[in-house]
Amino acid sequence: MEKVITGKAFVLGDKIDTDQIIPAEHLVYSLSDPEEKKKYGYYAFSGVPLPESGLPMGHKPFIKGDNYLSEYAIIIGGGNFGCGSSREHAPFALQVAGVKAVIAESYARIFYRNCVDGGFLIPYEGFEKLNDKIKTGDELEIDISANLVKNLTTGDEFLLKPLGSVVSIIEAGDLFEYARKTGMIAKG
Repeated sequence: MEKVITGKAFVLGDKIDTDQIIPAEHLVYSLSDPEEKKKYGYYAFSGVPLPESGLPMGHKPFIKGDNYLSEYAIIIGGGNFGCGSSREHAPFALQVAGVKAVIAESYARIFYRNCVDGGFLIPYEGFEKLNDKIKTGDELEIDISANLVKNLTTGDEFLLKPLGSVVSIIEAGDLFEYARKTGMIAKG
């Protein structure tokens, strides 16, 4: 696990659901085929309406052109991030797109667990609402050991809630690796 994550922020509002993160019509691609797997990154956030931009639903503001990797490594969300269905494809799609961490005001419990258990993303919670203090495109630095996010664009710093007991799973890589390392299941 990286101890410091840097990258551009992509800022979203409240109640971003899993169908906005990866719409159901894009769940047809193979997770094991390397070329098809890229489609999950390509369609990440394609279900997010952006009324202030005048862009229609289905526009891909998160991915530019025909890429599957986004220029944004850190997502800033509001309350109840990842609500909706329990699909593991949502944090997986963000990981494929190059996202390393999400900082939200709060999470839907299943999305949070899917991030950790699958080793897809680091799900931080802020002590305060950050999606009105950070702007899309701001350069951020998350210091995991200090539970701190620095906005390198503005100079602002914000404390994050500690990851707590899930940090051991995140450090191991995913839940199964954690279980192997701790002897809960056989190595192999």
